[in-house]
Amino acid sequence: MLDFPTWKKAWLWLITGLACLAALPSLLSFTSVRWPEALPDPMVNLGLDLAGGSHILLEADSKQVAAQRLENMEENVRGLMRNAEPRIRIGDVSTRGGRLSFILDDPTEIDRAREIMLPSINGTGLVREWNLSVEDGNRIILTQTQEGVDTAVSDAMESAIEVVRKRIDELGTREPTIIRQGDTRIVVQVPGLQDPDALKALLGETAQLEFKLVDQNALPSDVQQGLAPPGSEIVPYAETSDFAGSSIAVRRLGGIRGDNLTGAQQSFEPQTNQPVVNIQFDSDGGRRFAKLTTENVGKPFAIILDGKVLSAPNINEPIRGGTAQISGGFSVETANRLAISLRSGALPVDLAVIEERTVGPDLGADSIKKGLIAMSIGSLLVVLLMIFTYGRFGIYATAALVINVLMILGIMAGLGTTLTLPGIAGFVLTIGAAVDANVLINERIREERKRGRRVVAAVENGYKEASRAIYDANVTNFIAGVLLFLFGSGPVRGFAVVLVIGLFTSVFTGVTMTRMWVAGWLRKARPNDLNL
Repeated sequence: MLDFPTWKKAWLWLITGLACLAALPSLLSFTSVRWPEALPDPMVNLGLDLAGGSHILLEADSKQVAAQRLENMEENVRGLMRNAEPRIRIGDVSTRGGRLSFILDDPTEIDRAREIMLPSINGTGLVREWNLSVEDGNRIILTQTQEGVDTAVSDAMESAIEVVRKRIDELGTREPTIIRQGDTRIVVQVPGLQDPDALKALLGETAQLEFKLVDQNALPSDVQQGLAPPGSEIVPYAETSDFAGSSIAVRRLGGIRGDNLTGAQQSFEPQTNQPVVNIQFDSDGGRRFAKLTTENVGKPFAIILDGKVLSAPNINEPIRGGTAQISGGFSVETANRLAISLRSGALPVDLAVIEERTVGPDLGADSIKKGLIAMSIGSLLVVLLMIFTYGRFGIYATAALVINVLMILGIMAGLGTTLTLPGIAGFVLTIGAAVDANVLINERIREERKRGRRVVAAVENGYKEASRAIYDANVTNFIAGVLLFLFGSGPVRGFAVVLVIGLFTSVFTGVTMTRMWVAGWLRKARPNDLNL
């Protein structure tokens, strides 16, 4: 137990030194001393309650997911029937009442149509997504199951979280907290961001980009009254468009969505010097876009973003190469924001801001100041008590305590974790737990001396027997910390992170390091008694 060869000492000091060194950039950030730019600078990120920032609660519309699934199934059914060999002709397609129904021209094709649609109805998971029924011998009706809708909503929310995360990362913020709350809500906390309006504008854009052919057969008078020909829909122009306040009829199906985008950058149109957004498609999207423009040369097509028409230019020639340009009265700021939204992907469902809070940095600075004061006072009282009670062994415990705090900061900086106000409380709790380990060890050594054991044997048995209780206590605390991290959110997780890291460092410093120091002193001084 007290045997520490040179290689072991070197290894322990190396671990301690690296962890403490990683804490220096974070400590120097509170002073005027600058960390050399040539060296790595791991930093402990401050949470929303310490650095200030924005808190936004978003809510999705689950009905929109069901409506989108219905539209996708309609387009899928039309494609399946059209591509069947031989082709299955259908008519009277309807999506009224939240269900898809259509009539087969030949009722004898019912079984073949059912067989073709079976993979789409069953889906790819364990949940049956659609119910199929037949009426009047020739009408097929598809109805969404509740399980299918719930699965689709869950998938949409997971995708929305990833899109939100990408968009916030594009803003250059650090360590945002983005978690799902309930079935249809997302909590977004961005430390250090003092402009919530910019964040809301970015997250409020669904960025659903579509290219649809304009229905040239629609009468302008009908369009203004909101009447669309069969197979078309009325879409209003965006407020930034030259035709703001009016609408246009576009073909509901057969267009191209922006799901195949690989890039989007804000740029300027060479002739007018107006801000535009250049987009790039992947190979599949470029091929489909080239096909659309090749087959419809001379016809207008609408560029639609989030249900609003940005522009409706004519297709003068086939557009190949997988690139296109979006214009629509943008400013540099709005064009750049659109480019960020398109690069990060479209939100699968609209997100509405239902709650907003802003935490000022002054409040965070006050929290840090008071937290540090509390930790300093508590640490000072603990240090005085340990030195007064245990003498040399108390000094060892104090040194282990200082190294413990530095190691926690260093490990947090190395892992890129975030420190919150409850995290500071975790620091204070860790200090108590670390000292508690040394109290157990020292009291156990006292008991061994009272039993008449020699100094070396008393110290060795003291560390050995006390370590069992220390390990048992830390295992239970570790389990609690892991559960807090898994099931908690925000500040609760911040507390759990500091607690779990502190458990490992307190055992390392309070047991291993102090044992090494005590062993070195015993070997060098060879005392006949202990001042405990």
